[in-house]
Amino acid sequence: MKRYFTIGMAGHIDHGKTTLTKALTNVDTDRLKEEKERQISIELGFASLYEDHELEISVVDVPGHERFIRQMIAGVAGIDLVILVVAADEGVMPQTREHLHILGLLGIKNGIIAVTKINRVENDFIDLVKDDILDELKDTVFEHAPLMLVDSLTGQGIEDLKHLIIDELKKRETRDSKGAFRLPIDQVFSVKGQGTVVRGTVYEGSVEEGQALKIMPKGLGTRARQLQVHHKSANSAYAGQRTAINLSGIAKEDIQRGDVLVSSEHFIVTQTIDVALRLAGDLEYMVKQRMPIKCHLGTAEVMGRIVLFDRNDIKTDAEEILCQIRLEEEIVTKRGDRFILRRPSPQETIGGGWVIDPKGEKYRFGQKTVDELEKKKEGTPKERIYAALHEAKSLPFQEILKRTSISEQDLQNYLIDEEFLLYGGKEYTLLIIKESIEKDMITLLQGFHGENPLKLGMNKAELLQLISKQYPKRLAEYVLEKGIETTIFGKKDQFIFHSEFTPHVPKSWQKRTENMLADLKKDGLKVKYFNDYITKAGIPSDLALDLTKFLADTEEVISLDEQFYWHAEHFNQAVEQLRSGTAIEFEVGDAKDILDLSRKYMIPFLEKLDSLGYTKRVENKRVWQESK
Repeated sequence: MKRYFTIGMAGHIDHGKTTLTKALTNVDTDRLKEEKERQISIELGFASLYEDHELEISVVDVPGHERFIRQMIAGVAGIDLVILVVAADEGVMPQTREHLHILGLLGIKNGIIAVTKINRVENDFIDLVKDDILDELKDTVFEHAPLMLVDSLTGQGIEDLKHLIIDELKKRETRDSKGAFRLPIDQVFSVKGQGTVVRGTVYEGSVEEGQALKIMPKGLGTRARQLQVHHKSANSAYAGQRTAINLSGIAKEDIQRGDVLVSSEHFIVTQTIDVALRLAGDLEYMVKQRMPIKCHLGTAEVMGRIVLFDRNDIKTDAEEILCQIRLEEEIVTKRGDRFILRRPSPQETIGGGWVIDPKGEKYRFGQKTVDELEKKKEGTPKERIYAALHEAKSLPFQEILKRTSISEQDLQNYLIDEEFLLYGGKEYTLLIIKESIEKDMITLLQGFHGENPLKLGMNKAELLQLISKQYPKRLAEYVLEKGIETTIFGKKDQFIFHSEFTPHVPKSWQKRTENMLADLKKDGLKVKYFNDYITKAGIPSDLALDLTKFLADTEEVISLDEQFYWHAEHFNQAVEQLRSGTAIEFEVGDAKDILDLSRKYMIPFLEKLDSLGYTKRVENKRVWQESK
């Protein structure tokens, strides 16, 4: 249940974003010849910052120059935390402020302030620099953000900043990997011998190698031929990861930045969106009815017009404005997506907000339309139920009532819908969540089986513990029990396994195992210590315990005790030989005479017969049991 995050570097040109990225990641994200020559970032740069067993963090280096604001918006639209870079010798500058406006309008709330180039400022002035920067950042998303002093060239403060980033992200919820896959494309290129490759940050869902996909809004079918995450091949990619996908059957010319790669037909293609717009502060020019605008949504940049319903122009308003954007080209979006509006000429960030309805219609001018949009903004009852369950994963009826403000009768009626699922008699979840948990369990079990082919399955408690990191344990238990009932999973004792799996000896060790069993069989009943056979066969010690248990579970060998094992064929022959040569009752001496065995074999063998129910010990004698 690994979590994936992408962080962004934002700030004024030449304040050290790229140098700081390199100090943190050891990667120079300025890869273009023009970027090297001009020493400014033109395109988005990407690097891997940190990875362990539970966390993976990528960095987006966003161009700071005003001319490259389009790339900047495309970069920050998919990030989870922003590092606002401010040079100590210059402080907050015009592009710093513009980036701040955009970050706020995109709803990004998590940030860290990195004051760079501190070696250029006398120590006595450091506190003054900090106070000036914090004063400039009042009433912005960075007002209460932690501030770090760093110098990228000497390395001062870099490790502390890195640890702070990791600690901050460990507190954050990851993006949704459970829904349909969506990746807004921000880079398209071709690789000789491979074909077309696209890059982007996975907004939601996950993608697997070989999966069928569509390029929207064009509706072109394709397949994920290969995946890479930070130049390393991967079988899958998840929400929050920077990913490169090699697409089959698609020419580079068929795709452009702003297209969206999806796995589902459910995403809406539209040219008219109802929105909640918040103006950027200190607009220089009036926003007029139906004026041309550039709409930045995800990685798309589309021309359009703004349509107001309760006024004909506006320059200042602290409240959200419910209005409509009519676009000249189709885009892919859904309710809740964030956007930025900019004036094409003279260039200025007008504002930003979120999509209320991706399928807007033509409405009359007037307050009545604004009132209807207000109702849409609050969401339909069904949307509110879905959102509550999507966030909490599982809720009792009364808690859904509290969170949605829907009448009890209406809630009961909505919960009958097949996309909602009642379990345990009192809790509700979404069918898509149940299916996601089931898929996660299959993935975990298949991974376990791949690493442990000799073992029957994963311990139930361990499986539930892993799943319960992301879902309520009671829900995970319900999904597991349902999976066992429908034979998706199997269960034996405390072990859970995928129904399509059968324990087996790894192919690389089959021949040695066969040789070991042949040696054991050749020695008949007078065997050596079992570990001697394993050592002779060249089977490594870390495999020995699992292999021994597997052979015993599959009854290829029978353990007399922890040291001695007989080949199953000889064990069964010994049982029959002893049974046919004795009466109903017999003593140890009788068995020794028949099998010609010393006590070191005979006593464990007779105790094994007792434990298996073949015989029952009565004082100094054994009595054969009829059932066996």
